[in-house]
Amino acid sequence: MTPTQSSFEVLAAELTRQPGVERATPGKKGFGAGTLKVGGKIFAMVSSRGAFVLKLPRERVASLVAAGQGQAFDPGHGRVMKEWVEWPGAPDLAVWRVLAAEALAWVGGQTN
Repeated sequence: MTPTQSSFEVLAAELTRQPGVERATPGKKGFGAGTLKVGGKIFAMVSSRGAFVLKLPRERVASLVAAGQGQAFDPGHGRVMKEWVEWPGAPDLAVWRVLAAEALAWVGGQTN
C-alpha cells in the first residue's frame, strides 16, 4: 500500500463515521473505485495513478491550482475536469482533512 493509499484509508475511516458518507462498492474498477461518497456522489478518491483527488467548486479548484497547492485533474482522457483537484506530492493528512471537509460540505449540499 502506498503512502497516499494509507493516508486515504485513515481519512476514509474518519469520514465514514459521519452520516451519509460511504465507501465505494468493494470490487468496483475504474472511475469510482477507491472513493468516498455522500448521497451517492463522489467527493474524494484516490485516482488510478495513486493521487488524492477532491471535488470542489470550480472557483476553489482554480484558486488552489493558481496558488500551486493543487493540480488540475485529468482522469486520463486528455480533458481536465474543472471541479476536480489533485493533491500533488506527499500526503498531508492535516490538509487533506480540511479539503475533504470542504468537498463533503459542497457535494453533500448538492444532493439535497
